[in-house]
Formats: sequence, structure tokens, C-alpha cells
Amino acid sequence: MQPINLTAAHWIYLAGILVIIATMVMRKNIVVPAVIATFLTAFAFSNSIVTAIASIFNASLVAAKELFNIFLIIAMVTAMLGALRQMGADRLMIAPFRHVMRGATASFIVLLVVTYLISLFFWPTPAVPLVGAVLIPVAIRAGLSPISVGMVVAIAGQGMALSSDYVMKVAPGISATAAGVDTDAVADKALVLSLVVGFVAVVITWVMQRRTWRAPSAELLREWEAEADRGAADVEAELEVAETDGSAGRSGTGAGGSVAAGTGNSGSGSDAGSGSGSAGTAVIDRPEPNDPGAEPRATRTAKLFAALVPLAYLAFIVFLILGKAGVVPALEGGEAAAMVGGIAALMLFAVCAAHEPRNFLETTADHLVDGLVFAFKAMGIVLPIAGFFLIGNSDFSSQILGLPEDVTGPAFLFDLVSSAQSHLPNIPILTGLGVLLVGIVAGLDGSGFSGLPLTGALAGALAPGVDMDPATLAAIGQMGNIWSGGGTLVAWSSLVAVAGFARVPVLTLARKCFVPVVSGLVISTIVAVYLL
Repeated sequence: MQPINLTAAHWIYLAGILVIIATMVMRKNIVVPAVIATFLTAFAFSNSIVTAIASIFNASLVAAKELFNIFLIIAMVTAMLGALRQMGADRLMIAPFRHVMRGATASFIVLLVVTYLISLFFWPTPAVPLVGAVLIPVAIRAGLSPISVGMVVAIAGQGMALSSDYVMKVAPGISATAAGVDTDAVADKALVLSLVVGFVAVVITWVMQRRTWRAPSAELLREWEAEADRGAADVEAELEVAETDGSAGRSGTGAGGSVAAGTGNSGSGSDAGSGSGSAGTAVIDRPEPNDPGAEPRATRTAKLFAALVPLAYLAFIVFLILGKAGVVPALEGGEAAAMVGGIAALMLFAVCAAHEPRNFLETTADHLVDGLVFAFKAMGIVLPIAGFFLIGNSDFSSQILGLPEDVTGPAFLFDLVSSAQSHLPNIPILTGLGVLLVGIVAGLDGSGFSGLPLTGALAGALAPGVDMDPATLAAIGQMGNIWSGGGTLVAWSSLVAVAGFARVPVLTLARKCFVPVVSGLVISTIVAVYLL
């Protein structure tokens, strides 16, 4: 490999990464450090104050282009759920799950299993909206805190399922090609390691979050809906108070022997993230007969759509399965995610037309606006942060720096990681941890897959010197890449979708996932080095 010439821009970019990580550790917002780091990196590269200032805007614009599909899916599904809620079909649609998800523990397990299975076959992007639309409101009502919901969905989907990619085998194929080994060998090792990481992360999440779980109550869902109107800063402040006081939000037996569930702003209610309005929030429990605010009985139209919406998504899943079997043309690229959003839009039109035919055009537009406002209010903060990390990727840096289209942009992040590979020691466990660290850092751009060629190449080059199987070392790097950038450790990845449906601040969700996920990654690396 040719030696890499690190410039001042590389070192400034590295300093920016370190400052952002330190800021996250201090539990502070990282938007300002990210923007300043983008400015300084662009200035050091171009020596032009105009290019540096323009890069601040261009970075967020490029990030918006890359992430807008996630924003739009959140908006479409949220708009559809808002229309279903107005009709009264939402509580009918999710009512059957109450028979299984009667408590926080059962809800935790159901979310874990369902998210993992759907994501394993179809990737997390279409899986998260499906789970968010149907199961998350039920889990909230059953007593899970919104943060717990976000963590288990992210760990199961973006983590366990995507890191192995055992069905589609896109990730193992990239890693194996770069390492010069068989794809199935990497896929088999990656599946084992993904389950190890997931098991450790889930257990730690269970231990850390159990104190925030509460007794099942319809009031929890109303609190969650109400909290969506609050600012993320207020939520963050209350979350810190709840963490300091271990009794906050728990249900238990008081001095008088009565069992009381936490109410008000403690517990799960304080974990809810910023949002917009009440669009997309389901009401599960049938109101009391004497409740003056009781909803009218469900109409035949509501019953029809309560069955039609799940059936539409079930038909979509069957279509995906048939595509895998070669019976029908298989969806490629982002087509599966686009189908989720398209189905949501068509269902929105149908619900509005059936419920209020005279005001169909106006109500449809209103729900779409509510969905878009919710998506951007909750997730817009990640754009300048993602922009900084995209400037380190050669696929996007040329656009951010205003370079001609035929000029390849600098790859600050790739260059920094590549230049460090010669310093990795020839000791198996240290080599494994080094490749893991390289994968985690390479995943900081938020894609999850962009660093796979690098870790795969490292695995092929370093494995013979430490007497390790290259497939095992490539699988370790794959774990670091995807658990980091695929959507559990960085807030500018598809984690924004999980946070959007759980209605929690995405930066808080990323911080909460850090300890469980990193612990699982370290333990899985030890297992890989000594047992695989």
C-alpha cells in the first residue's frame, strides 16, 4: 500500500472527531463543534475563506440529500397514523397485540424478536416503520419507557440483524472480497458474532432500563403523546434527574401496601423526544363510559382500515419473500424502503377519503404537513453533524468543498484509518481489537458499509502474521463498521428513524446505546479470537 501523505486538513479533521467524541462524553450537544470542525477542515484544505464558509451550508445540504429518504418515510408513516387515529382505527389495529404485550417484559421480548426477524430478511429501513407503526404504541402502553423502546429496536435491527446481513449477504460479500476469502465463511462468523454482541447489549439494556419501566396503563400512552410537543432540551434535563433518582418512574409497593405507577413527568414520560403534535400516536384503551372525552364507537370504516393497513404491509412482506425466492422480481437498493413510504401515502389518501370525503384534499395535506414537521423537528439536528463526517468521505467531500465533478474529493477519514494500520501490534487479541477499533472509527460517517473494504483488506493483510482466520478478522471489522455506522452508536445514521418513531432525542438514544453496544463488541472480539 502506498504511503499516505497526511496534510493539515487531515489533522484538523481528526481533532474535530476527538472534540466531538469528548463533547458527547460530556453529554453536551455536538452541533456547534461539528460545524466549526467542518469550517476549519474546509479552510485548511482549500485555503479559501469562501470555500470554508460555503462548506457549512454544503455539508448540511449533502447530508440532507443522503438522509431525506429516512425523513420522508417517518413523515409518510406518521401522517398515515395520524389519519388512522382521527378515524379511530389505530386502537383497533393494535388491539390484538395487547394479548401478548401485557407488560413491559413481554413487550421488550416481542419488540426484540419481531424487529430482528423482519430486519434480518428485509434490512432495518423497512422494518423500523413497520414496527414503529404497529408495536411501539403498544409497548409504551404496556410500561416500556420510550428510551427502552428505542434501544431494543436499534439493537435488534440496526445492530444484530444488519451486522450479520446473513440473508442478503451484501456486507459479508464486501468484507470477503476485500479479505480474499469466501463470502459464506465471513457470513457464518458474522452471524455468531452479531448474536454475541446482541445478547450482551440486550442484557445490559435490560439491567440499565428496568428501573424506568412502569405498570401498564393507558395514561402512559397519553403522556408519551403529550411529551411529543416538548423541546428536546427540557426532556434531556428531566432524563438526567430521572437517572439520578433510581426510584423515578418505577412502579412499586408503597408504605401503605398499595401499588402505584409513576405519573407526571417522571419515568417513561420524561424520556420522550421532541416531536410535533400528536400525529402518529395510537390510543389503545377504550375510554371509560362516563368519560366526557370518550371517543365514539368504532365505525365500520374504522374496522375496515384497521384490517386493511396491516394486510397491506403483510402483502408487502409476502412480496419481498417471493422476490427472494425468485417467484417475482426482487426489489433492489432502496426500493423496499420506498415501498414502505409509498404504501403509507396510499393508505393515507384512502383513509382521508373514506373518513372525510368532502375535506379529503385539505385533511390529507394537513396530515402530510404534520408528518413532515414532526420528522424535521425531531431529526433535523443531525444534518450538520452528518455533514462533518461526510466531508471525510471521498464520495461526498467534493460536493461539500465545491470541487469540479470530475475531481475526486479527499478521503480524510479513510486516510487517517489507513495510515494507522501499520501501528497495529502482531498479537491476536490486540490485532482483533485494533481491527474492531478501525471498523468503529470508519463507521463514524454513518453509512455502516463504507468502511468494509478497509477492514476486509486489513483482515486479509494482518491475519497471516498473527495466525488467525482472515474470515474471522473480517467479521470482527464488519461488527465494528455496522454496529457503529449502521445505526446504534452514531446519531447521524439510520438511528434517526428509530428515534423518530420512539419519539426520543436521537443524541440521547445514541449515548444510551454506547455502553451496551461497546461492551458487546469487546466481548464478541474476545470470543472471536479465542473460540472461532
